[in-house]
Amino acid sequence: MSKELEFENAVKTMMLHVGEDPDREGLIKTPERVRKAFEFIYGGYNENPTEILQKALFTSSNDEMVLIKDIEFYSTCEHHLLPIIGRVHVAYIPDGKVVGLSKIPRVVNVFARRMQIQEELTEQIADSIMSTIEPKGVAVVVQARHMCMEMRGVEKINSTTTSSALRGLFKKDQKTRSEFFSLINSPTGTRY
Repeated sequence: MSKELEFENAVKTMMLHVGEDPDREGLIKTPERVRKAFEFIYGGYNENPTEILQKALFTSSNDEMVLIKDIEFYSTCEHHLLPIIGRVHVAYIPDGKVVGLSKIPRVVNVFARRMQIQEELTEQIADSIMSTIEPKGVAVVVQARHMCMEMRGVEKINSTTTSSALRGLFKKDQKTRSEFFSLINSPTGTRY
């Protein structure tokens, strides 16, 4: 049996378990649709964040903070397979190299498109950037809503979880850390 068919049969089993008829007209193609959705949602397992960052490293004399704010993401809680939806703020201080701006959100997606807990997602993003770009420091803040808290369990709608990972100057230097938190907490202003 192919892996695709095995997956689709597992979806049919889940549908039967909750009381549905997988042969009902509206559900006949659902197992295939779910398989294709999972292949996309968990596509991060097939990507390498180091390779993504290395493809766009450039020599630069810039040694001031580079901040990409409000990177939207979705992920999946590894405990319940329910959505995590939020925003990531990433800053780094170059040390002879900068990275193409689009690569930071791509790295966020690589780690978000895996089964996750928010704390690990935050650490993975920071560590990947720190080890590949080798900046003077990296800061990552993740703010997210967890459907495992909202749809089940304690059912607390709109509660937000914030996690951070600080490396290098962001951890050692209070002024640098304060500037980062001030910038991510300031109103975004004009959209270009």
